Amino acid sequence: MKRFRVGSVCVALMGAATLAAAVYGQEKKDSPAAPKIMHFGDLKWTPIIKGCDIAVVEGNPDAEGQPFVIRFRCADGAKVPAHWHPTDENLTVLKGAFLVGMGDSFDESKLQTMNVGNFILMPKEMHHFASNKGETIVQIHGTGPFKVNWLNPSEVEKPDTPAAAKPKS
Repeated sequence: MKRFRVGSVCVALMGAATLAAAVYGQEKKDSPAAPKIMHFGDLKWTPIIKGCDIAVVEGNPDAEGQPFVIRFRCADGAKVPAHWHPTDENLTVLKGAFLVGMGDSFDESKLQTMNVGNFILMPKEMHHFASNKGETIVQIHGTGPFKVNWLNPSEVEKPDTPAAAKPKS
């Protein structure tokens, strides 16, 4: 009888050890990559239009079908002329006040204020424009490619100061 118990215990322990090894091996294979932390000071800002810079947080916004996260930093009063994107734009305000309006040309009377924490889903091809109160930072995420199609290219003012010369926030 003792032999039976000892044998059963050995078989049970071997089974448990095999199961534990299999689970450990599976966990090791399925474990996600280490998290990627992006510090604000590590962002590389590039001027895009007068008063606004862009930084890529994650991914490649130019890549077809690939997820991306970008940020726009705009000076107080900076205006973003009417434009549209070929993909949905998911925008969250991180700093300042972002004023957005819909239409084919910039019209201050149509602007709606979005404060810190506010989110807007701008459907693809929606014609819109924007302005900023205070230094404003917005984060946009979506699936590439992220393209800006200006409705009135003559209204787009080229940047006049390199982003590197601007003070960091």
